[in-house]
Amino acid sequence: MSGLPFPGGTSVTRLRVYELGPAADGLDGGTPHLHTVSSEAYVVLGGAGAVQLLDRSGYREQPLAAGDVVWFGPGTVHRAVNHGGLDLLVILSNRGLPEHGDAVMTFPDAVLADPEAYASAAAPGEEPPRARRDLGVEGFLALRDALLAGDGAPYERMLDRATALVHPLAGSFAQQRMASVGADEALGSAALRALAAASSDGLGALAPRASRLEGSAYGMCGVLQRLDGD
Repeated sequence: MSGLPFPGGTSVTRLRVYELGPAADGLDGGTPHLHTVSSEAYVVLGGAGAVQLLDRSGYREQPLAAGDVVWFGPGTVHRAVNHGGLDLLVILSNRGLPEHGDAVMTFPDAVLADPEAYASAAAPGEEPPRARRDLGVEGFLALRDALLAGDGAPYERMLDRATALVHPLAGSFAQQRMASVGADEALGSAALRALAAASSDGLGALAPRASRLEGSAYGMCGVLQRLDGD
């Protein structure tokens, strides 16, 4: 192996959750969305807020304060809500997939059903994406209210729409996953084989690597700083 992969093949991003002004329900924060392949974790660095979650078991809201950690899997809709200065370290599995096609925002069903309309609504701009956030919240609130009323059909339909939107990328995702998770797995497997053989030949053979959280990009939930290369 020529280089040292990031542990677990994960991506690491600092996220300062948006303060765009209140959405339709009076809450500030990011655009609700789900990931079709990747799991995600929030490590709260500072500030206060919450993450609102939708899955097949219903709706829940998890308060967030410094030191809290929450994580969730593919298909769980999550909405970061900012009560003031919410600052997160976000860890996502499958480095290279998140923010590159794995995510689907919870726009209203008519938008999700039309790939061209979805692409237009989801396109990043050069300004903080308040209109995109508000459209995502519109769809999110409809899904939440249906789940709270005991109707899971809109959520199931949204999962089907998300799958249809991302399905064409599945082949490239497999290649990206092999380059991240696969590289980490190969390193660990080689180390275990060497240990079982009582061999220390591979230990210390890979040079340490260093990077920084750099940049300032508008993401779905806030202003992002990523490790270079993400």
